[in-house]
Amino acid sequence: MIVDDERVARQTVRECCEAEADLTIIGEYANAATALAAIRRRSPHLLFLDVQLGATSGMDLARSLAPPAIPLIVFVTAYDHYAREAFEVNAVDYLIKPFDEQRFRDMLLRARQRYSTQSVSERETVLTSLIAQLERASRSLKETRPRLLAEADGHRHMIDVAQIEALEADRNYVVLRVENKTFQARTTLQNAAEAMRSQPILRISRSCVVNINHVCEVKRTLRGDYVLLLRGGTTASSSQGFRDKVRARLEQLTLGRM
Repeated sequence: MIVDDERVARQTVRECCEAEADLTIIGEYANAATALAAIRRRSPHLLFLDVQLGATSGMDLARSLAPPAIPLIVFVTAYDHYAREAFEVNAVDYLIKPFDEQRFRDMLLRARQRYSTQSVSERETVLTSLIAQLERASRSLKETRPRLLAEADGHRHMIDVAQIEALEADRNYVVLRVENKTFQARTTLQNAAEAMRSQPILRISRSCVVNINHVCEVKRTLRGDYVLLLRGGTTASSSQGFRDKVRARLEQLTLGRM
């Protein structure tokens, strides 16, 4: 069973599963409530579960599982450092987005071994420990105010990540937008987004991540893409491939119906 709020992510996992003779997909779900009911009803052997699932996170869904409806879980996440450490300490399989076929096959080899040796009670113990560790890491991140070093006009500036409105990939650099100023850092967009994990960030295209705390206005184009007006006056537009993810996140923030 595959549970992920990104259609493209579900498709990637599905295509990898379809290449394996011993895997049969019995369901795909984009939200926790529907997925939880299906898991309890159908009892999958293996569950691919997105950590950042939406209003109800993948961790919330996992916490709701109880024997005998605890499948072998492979967590899928776009965020690396603290999640990887927690997963490895608890001997849980995981996939960091984006992943390739070789990484999937390596994970599946370990999952098959765990399925044949691990009891439901052992899965429950591991899951409880993992959730506690991730929650501690999450609290620690929220309590800190990380700062990043970036350049502008030949000078290096220390920037509070809470002030960053958007990150934009520009060849070998990432542009940081802070109010009406721009700064550059020689890094990748993924690494820069990881450094901002204490903020409510949203990736709206392959080259742009926005800090939701700085989004003032949302518009929609005729083709369906979203245009986000940031506090500093600039705009950022979603791409077609990220449209569903942006819509889902905005729906979580909507009071009533638009």
